[in-house]
Amino acid sequence: MTGLASSDEEPARIIADAVTACPDVAALSRGPFGTVATYLPGGYVGGVALRDDEVEVHVVARYGPPVPRTAERVRDAVRPHAGDRAVHVVVDDIAS
Repeated sequence: MTGLASSDEEPARIIADAVTACPDVAALSRGPFGTVATYLPGGYVGGVALRDDEVEVHVVARYGPPVPRTAERVRDAVRPHAGDRAVHVVVDDIAS
């Protein structure tokens, strides 16, 4: 996914687009057991778990930038779309 989804799309897709637009993110990740996702009619958004009180995002970071900086950039990209939810970022892997 590239760019930001339109405002009428599911929040999970908007968040996924915002995360993948971050230059330090190589891809979204479904987590070590492939369970991190938001399920929607007709599909799912892997790597983004929307819950009542939090948004959990799992990513594969690009090699080079410090991981804490990457996580903060992802949080900054997600916050405008998270409402009052806490934003948790997990870096599952580093892409070379």
